[in-house]
Parts: sequence; structure tokens; C-alpha cells
Amino acid sequence: MNTKNKPLFSEFSPVSKEQWMERVTVDLKGADFDRKLVWKNLTGIKIQPCYTIEDKITQLKNTGENSQTLVNYRTIAVTSVANGNKLALVAVQEGVNGLIFQLKETVPVAELLKGINLNEIAVSFKLKKNAVAFTKTLVAFAKEAKLKGFIDTGLISNYVTTGVFDDNEIDVIAELIKLVTYFPDFKVITISGTEYLDSGANQVQEIAYTLSSLVFLIEKLKEKGIAVQSIFDHLNVELAIGLEYFVEIGKFRAFNNLLAEVAAKYDVVDFCNTMTAKTSIWSKSVTDAETNLLRCTTEAMAAILGNVDGVLIDAYDREFKNPSDFSSRIAGNITTILREESYFGKVSNPVDGSYYIEEVSSKIAEKALELFKAIESEGGFYTAFENETIQQQIGEIRLQKLKLISQRRIPMVGINKYPNLMETVDKKLLSKGMTSNPEVLTPRRASLEIEAMRRVTEELVDQTNVRPIVQLASYGNLTMRKARAAFAYDFMGISGFDVHQEESFENANVAATESAKSEAHVVVICSSDEDYDATALEFINTFRKLNKDKVLLLAGAPKNMDELTESGLDGVVNTRADILVTLSSIQEKIQKNFKSLEV
Repeated sequence: MNTKNKPLFSEFSPVSKEQWMERVTVDLKGADFDRKLVWKNLTGIKIQPCYTIEDKITQLKNTGENSQTLVNYRTIAVTSVANGNKLALVAVQEGVNGLIFQLKETVPVAELLKGINLNEIAVSFKLKKNAVAFTKTLVAFAKEAKLKGFIDTGLISNYVTTGVFDDNEIDVIAELIKLVTYFPDFKVITISGTEYLDSGANQVQEIAYTLSSLVFLIEKLKEKGIAVQSIFDHLNVELAIGLEYFVEIGKFRAFNNLLAEVAAKYDVVDFCNTMTAKTSIWSKSVTDAETNLLRCTTEAMAAILGNVDGVLIDAYDREFKNPSDFSSRIAGNITTILREESYFGKVSNPVDGSYYIEEVSSKIAEKALELFKAIESEGGFYTAFENETIQQQIGEIRLQKLKLISQRRIPMVGINKYPNLMETVDKKLLSKGMTSNPEVLTPRRASLEIEAMRRVTEELVDQTNVRPIVQLASYGNLTMRKARAAFAYDFMGISGFDVHQEESFENANVAATESAKSEAHVVVICSSDEDYDATALEFINTFRKLNKDKVLLLAGAPKNMDELTESGLDGVVNTRADILVTLSSIQEKIQKNFKSLEV
């Protein structure tokens, strides 16, 4: 039989959406379809589990173009002009083609940029002061070059994090626009949305607030006689990249779409802004910090597929120390590998037409436009921030996120799932908790509360020179006891306790007797529901006759919880347990036991 020209999968008949739904309904055995299979994001969008040609998907316009000249940025903290130039040259040698200089004081431009080819390397500057004087010197120095990059005076960033808006900075930006007229690839208006996402906002909020702040700035600059066309042409937008891969791709595409919509309202049709994506602070961890490399990689992938012009990847250890030469180089290598070896920057708009991503993009755009209009109708960005509407809306989403993280429904490797039990962490690196000012935004890690709980353990170890030991005492049904021991091992490991591997016993009585006599400070019973029904009470009674001080837990969700608690069970660990509540309670009991031993 000749199959050379036969269409792929032609031997299979097409399956309609109706047939697919019928089969799924049978497999669900009466369970709710939406609850089981429809994914709900904190932006309020719902994503279906399957798409077919029968689905009608709205394909957004003006979602940007995959950059063929993707800029791989590295931040250079300039402590002295000589050191700044040295670090910049090292970065370029390591394959970085974009430099962001953080300047606290004005430095000689010629010395700072000595040896850097401005026709090939994008140079950007975060300026605390003297932006006009610095830019005049820069423009004079680069008059023969094709200067590209941006200037960030931190106008919006400073406002949302301090609550103080400096009107004089509008005059500064207006002057900067005039200075760089002959450098179309160099942007001097940077609008940042990173503070929103890093303070706990969702993607819809980040887009809406960023666009609203842009409109606020446009109106301010119009008062200074700056043409709207010029504002859009000199615009650089910086957005953070969050954890949700496909949603983040959709976010950048949706932002480009809505930016074009906003421009059209000002009768601006063709403009040449840039968009820079930065890996988020929110998603990073201090514990098992190398995992940040994986987060940075997926974040960079999402941003590139979302059609950004440049990517700034923070070093994986930036959250707890000054980045090392190694960590800085690894961060730069991520974008280089994605661009050169994975061809992320060489394929034109690879996600266009994907039903899943198109729907995510269109739904995010729809929700963000709705929120944007609501802000504008209530007086705009400045009014919304001054009356704390923006802060309150972000605060609500942040609390939802933190609750889901504490319940492990948002998994974060090394933080609330799969902790590295071989790792020791200096308590000084761990957060003491979060006390934020509700009047402003405070960029933060999502893990701060869990870090604070872990810090309690490390302080206890310092005080007593003893790391609490957890014993997993299992018996009964082999499959279930193994599964629950593995779950408990993962759950308890988040605390920083010394969690020992599962110990299997012949029966409940032996398990209770031996674990009560062991050196462990915490014992977790691991078995099946059937075994619990038959022997859990016996286990607890036997255990408590021998030891009244140890913390005794059970892995699972027993039906007779009240009876077991009355007999001496301290709590349970299961998929519904809140790690902060559960582990903090265990820490308190251990601390009391340690103090009683001291007396």
C-alpha cells in the first residue's frame, strides 16, 4: 500500500467537540466539569481543557512582533566609573548585548562607556538625579552612533512605592524628549508595571494600572507642549514576568494590543515603542535558591514568546546577596541560549494561532480594558492611587495568592513543595515577616511568611543546638502508607525540621510503642483510611501512655477527628492543611516542650 502522500493521521476519523464532551462526561462519573477540568486564574478568566476547530477564537491584532534583535540586558550597579566600565566590558565579553547602568551620582559618560560599541550594544540608564545634564553629555558622546536603549528616571516607580509624586520630573522628561530627537531607538519615557506584579497583583491589574499611568503621564506631558506622537515614539514599557507561563505570554500580547488601542484614541496609529520584561521578585526564593534559575528560564521564555524587545534576568542569588560573577553570567546565558540555540528570537510570532494562547490573550485584554476604563471613569490613575483604590485591589489579590500558596494550591518548588532537606539556611537570610504600608506598594517575595516560619526553626536550633526530628511511623496497607509517608515527608520538610525517612512497623501497637520511645520530637502516623478506622485510636492511646510531650500527627483526613483529638492527637497533615497554620502550631508545641525540659 502506497502511504507516501497519505495525510498524517488520516486513518483516524475526526472527533467532534460533542463526542469529546460525551466521553469526558462518562469519565468524570458525575463530577462537575467546570470544577474538575476548567482552569480558573486569579485574573477571573476561565480556560477550557480542550479546543477544536469548532471553537471560535478571537485573534487579537497588534500583539507585537517576535524580536529578531532581542536585547539581553544585565544590570550594572555603578559604584565608581572605573568599576562600572569594567563590569560592562565583562558583560559584553560574556555575550550580553544590553547594559542597564544604575547611577546614583553623575559620572563621565566617555569613561563609563569606554570600549563599548554603541552600534551593537544597547545602553540604558536608571538615573536618580541630574537626568538632563547626563543625557546632554550622552547625546554629544554618541552623536555618530546608532544609540539604542532607554532612560528610566523612575517617575511612576518612585510614586507607587513612596506615595510622593514630583511634578518637576515631568519637566525633566519633556526636556529629555527634545534631547534625543535624532535617536529614534533610544527611549526616555519608561513606564514600569513591575511594582504591581511584585506587590502581588495579577496580570490584568498589571496591564490596566500600567496603561492608566501612561495616560496620566501623557496628559501631564501634553500640558508641557509635547506631542502625543512623540510620547509614544519615546516610550519604553517595563513589565515583570510572573509564574504562570501561558498567561504571561498572553499578558504581553494583550498589553501590546491595548497599547495600540490607547494610542488610537489619541489619533496615533504608527509608533515605535519598546517593551522590556524583567524577571519578577515575587516568584523568587531564598531557600533552594538554584531553583530560581528554572523560574527565570520559563519567565524569559514567556516574555520572548509574548513579543518583548528585551529581557532582564536577575541573578538567581540576588534576593539574599550581591550577585556573584558566576550567577550574573548564568543569568545572561539563559537569554543567549534561548535566542541562539532554541531559536526563540528567530522565529516570527510562533504562538500566533494557538487556540489556547489566543483565548488567554483576548480574555486578559478584555478584563484589563474593563479595569482600565473603570479607573479612568473614576478620575484616572493619580486619583485611584491617592484614594488607595489600586492598593486595595492589589491587596485583595495578594491575600488570595498567599492563601493559595500556604494551602499549596499554588506550588512553588523549594518553598511550599519539594523542599531541599539537605540544605542549611542562615537565619539572617530569611524574612522576619511582612509589615507593609497600605498606602504604597511594596515589592516582595511571595515566600516571606513561609520564610518567617522557617526562621523560627533556625532560631530554635541556634538556641538549643538541637534540630527537631520528625519520625514517619507507618504500618498497614503498603500502598497507602508509602504514599502518605511521602506526602508527610514533603509537607514537614518545609519547616526546616530533620525529617527522617519512613519507618515501617508490623502493626499499630508496635508503631506506637516504638515511636513513643524514639528520639523524635514529632511523630506522624502514616497508613490507610481503613487502618485508621480500625487502629488509629489504639495507636494514640498506646502512644500517649508512654509519651505525653511529643507532637503526634496523622497523615490523612480521619472521620472521627474529634475523638482522636480528645485522645491526644495534635493535628493532621493532608492536602487541605494550611502549612503556615499547621507548622507554626507544631513549632509552638516543640518550643514549650523544650522550655519545660530546661526547667
